Amino acid sequence: MSTTITVVGGGLAGSEAAWQAAERGAHVTLYEMRPHTMTPAHVSDRLAELVCSNSLGSDLPDRAAGLLKAELRHLNSLVLACADETRVPAGGALAVDRELFAAEITRRVESHPSIRLVREEVTQIPDGPAIIATGPLTSDALAASLAALTGQEHLYFYDALAPIVAADSIDTSVAFRASRYGRGDADYINCPMTEDEYTRFVEALVAAECIPLHDFEREGAACGEPDRFFEGCLPVEVLAARGRDALAYGPLRPVGLTDPRTGQRPHAVVQLRQDNLAATLYNIVGFQTNLRYGEQERVFRLIPGLAWAEFVRHGQMHRNTFINAPLLLDPTLGFRDRPGLFFAGQVTGVEGYVGSVGSGWVAGVNAARFTLGQAPLILPPTTMLGALCHYVSHAGPESFQPMKANFGILPPLSPPVRNKRQRYHAYATRALHHLKQVQDER
Repeated sequence: MSTTITVVGGGLAGSEAAWQAAERGAHVTLYEMRPHTMTPAHVSDRLAELVCSNSLGSDLPDRAAGLLKAELRHLNSLVLACADETRVPAGGALAVDRELFAAEITRRVESHPSIRLVREEVTQIPDGPAIIATGPLTSDALAASLAALTGQEHLYFYDALAPIVAADSIDTSVAFRASRYGRGDADYINCPMTEDEYTRFVEALVAAECIPLHDFEREGAACGEPDRFFEGCLPVEVLAARGRDALAYGPLRPVGLTDPRTGQRPHAVVQLRQDNLAATLYNIVGFQTNLRYGEQERVFRLIPGLAWAEFVRHGQMHRNTFINAPLLLDPTLGFRDRPGLFFAGQVTGVEGYVGSVGSGWVAGVNAARFTLGQAPLILPPTTMLGALCHYVSHAGPESFQPMKANFGILPPLSPPVRNKRQRYHAYATRALHHLKQVQDER
């Protein structure tokens, strides 16, 4: 049997999959269509380019995202190693300098002796051992090939990017640095709002004009139709349309923060998070948007501290594509009807950057094991990565939606633990213990 594996897609999942397969003795050909064919969201030809945010989520061990990262570090993840090398201050979260992060992954993959990087578009499902890791922006041609393979319609949801502003354009006489309740370093810039300022902002946001969707995005979706968006990444204008206080109890919640000008808690707070290592760029947290670019500048400059903001990148929306994985995939992320074909990344229905990385690890390891004639690896569902793979392969296909790492997909503890913080700690302890058992057995 050939030990050459074709990996389609050089994003987070594809880069991780290619690396893990090559590290296990397989020869890998990694296809990435950029820069010859660009996507609506990417701006460079680098592998693993982050397009939505520079944050990989919580790095705390008693948080679901933090547990998943801890597992991947134990599993020698390429992406987590590069993220740790290029991280920027973000409190309890893991955030990276996006350019350095993508450059480092590209350098490592290109220099691996068992990986051949090919810059061209793949339009058909490859023959032989393969991993499809084309992510949420799968090209139309390959999407058609996937539809022919699966014999069913694809599912779509819509993802939106948050704007980035220049740090030196933020008015620091209004905005202030602080972390909630004074915990950790003051890594976030906070823009406080009075009730009147908040009301004016929400009214302008709800009334602002959105960008018309492209033809391929037009199937029942329009600005303000939240049922066509993934709930975990709603555009800020869609969330605001749900009610006057939706933002104040959501991404603009002011808890744990005090405006130093008044000594009081603001009515609402917009937070900005460092986006690059040089701390010259900040993204507006939770402000994924599909507003027209001019409208973004007009409305977002109503936020105190951003009246003269320089928008380095505007928000935008794009289509995400994923398969109905419970009908098609095993927990190994192998395609049930074609041995040797694996899927990884958001196309499987895992959600978020680190979930994509984890699925790439699983697909890469199992593709290598397939080519080497070894039994597939199924991680215990008591681990966060094992639980994600179990979810996408066992959820109800009629209502299947993307899922990010969360403690709700783990099997319950026995005996139960009532205190939430202690329960999350117990989940993490169990997961890492079971992961170590798997590693010791291999």
